[in-house]
Amino acid sequence: MRRTFLWATVAFMLIPLYVLTVNAFKGQQDILANPFGLGGLTLEPLGRALTNPQFNVFLGYAITLLFVVAVNVLSVGLAAPAAYVIARGTKRRFRVLMLFFLAGTFIPGQVLVIPVVYVLKTLGLMGTIRGFVLFETTLTLPFSIFLYAGYIATIPAVLDQAAAVDGAGRLRTFWQIVFPLMRPAVATMVILNTFSVWNDFVNPQIILGPGSGLYTVTTGVYAAVSQYSTDYTVVFPTLLLAIAPLLVFFVFMQRHIISGLTAGATKG
Repeated sequence: MRRTFLWATVAFMLIPLYVLTVNAFKGQQDILANPFGLGGLTLEPLGRALTNPQFNVFLGYAITLLFVVAVNVLSVGLAAPAAYVIARGTKRRFRVLMLFFLAGTFIPGQVLVIPVVYVLKTLGLMGTIRGFVLFETTLTLPFSIFLYAGYIATIPAVLDQAAAVDGAGRLRTFWQIVFPLMRPAVATMVILNTFSVWNDFVNPQIILGPGSGLYTVTTGVYAAVSQYSTDYTVVFPTLLLAIAPLLVFFVFMQRHIISGLTAGATKG
């Protein structure tokens, strides 16, 4: 039963990907006649998708990658020191602060969009790269702090004490002693944040908006596909181009996700 369930789960996950990949290299008639078959494969649909005037895929890659890098840098720079303070704190207020951040993991990002729009408009950041990056970074902080704090708690506090004896302050102790040991947890959060920012559609669509002229991969795909929703020679190749970099990234980095999530439970 277990093996049957696993194979059923694998099929449920891989069949849509197979259909998307195969049909990205077919003509309209071949897709409609036999969407699961391998006949009539051609590179022409993919070539047209690469030069689609409605969606510059390379510009979409560049803009989304900029957001991914900016959000990850800010998230690590803010969440890691905060988690260190919470994990090393012994007073009750640090536990309360941890619960405060943990509560943020239960709030869907879409619920925050309306109040965030008002705040960004007040600050003059609506429709700007800075406003979008700040909002996306904020969404990553609760779980990042939770994961980092749990991992830091497994790192012996005697390392901090030894660094203090050598004359290192808390800031230097964290960045030079503790932070290098957090590599598995940091790698995990970078991967998860990358998936989140790359796949996000609602937030860039609302916060950036069409008037900004900035299209991420997801909003660019929407702009390109929405006008040709029945032309599968546009839909499938464009969708494949949107997810291809993320699939390659996942294949090479997926081992770090599991190791980072379990390292805090096994280290010590």
